Amino acid sequence: MTDMPVLDLNADLGEGFGRWRLTDDEALLECVTSANVACGFHGGDPSTMRRVCELAAERGIGIGAQVSYRDLAGFGRRAMEVPPDELADEVTYQIGALEVFARAAGARVTYVKPHGALYNRCVHDEEQAAAVVEGVRRAGGGLPVLGLPGSRLHQAARRAGLPVVQEAFADRAYTAGGTLVPRREPGAVLTDPEAVVRRCLQLAHDRSVTAIGGERITMHARSLCLHGDTPGAAALARRVRDELAASGVRLAAFA
Repeated sequence: MTDMPVLDLNADLGEGFGRWRLTDDEALLECVTSANVACGFHGGDPSTMRRVCELAAERGIGIGAQVSYRDLAGFGRRAMEVPPDELADEVTYQIGALEVFARAAGARVTYVKPHGALYNRCVHDEEQAAAVVEGVRRAGGGLPVLGLPGSRLHQAARRAGLPVVQEAFADRAYTAGGTLVPRREPGAVLTDPEAVVRRCLQLAHDRSVTAIGGERITMHARSLCLHGDTPGAAALARRVRDELAASGVRLAAFA
């Protein structure tokens, strides 16, 4: 008899700003085990950060700092050139801002995950990855770094003595090399709920994903990302959670 698979479900939350709200935070927090909370650079504002931290703390959901390039207008998805020292400081700043609200809610920030363009850049850019890790290190606490398996980000984190957590995506297409298909390319985002559920079950039980070209890629992910900024995201997240649990997967936060 094999051990029961264990997966964390994470989603990007708190990505509104002022009166504008992008994600259904309350509904998604009923489904996930970890919350990647926007820290004000690509989305999020102080009141939103406080509210999401309070909701997550009430439900026992892990709170992660989702750090980004300073790019509110582009939602953190535009390529930017930021000097490494400046980027490290901005990462530390974002973690610190969220930590204040997490503590006020009776919780703590328990991990860090880059967002958007920064996430993708840190897959292959050693300098930017090292800067993000330096920012995490300066924040203290030895926080785990959530990211793509085999990325420069995880290599830098290991060198710095930080724990790493491997992540897979429920609704993003993969290249044969195990990286994400850029959003600008056709088929980059899976929109069929049946395909998303099949992907999640494959990841949980077969430890693999099928690339956009049909190749099978081995992937030992501990955390599965469910995007919250797409139509019907909360209902799909609920279905993914139910299907995984029904198939014998134990859902639990990694930190």
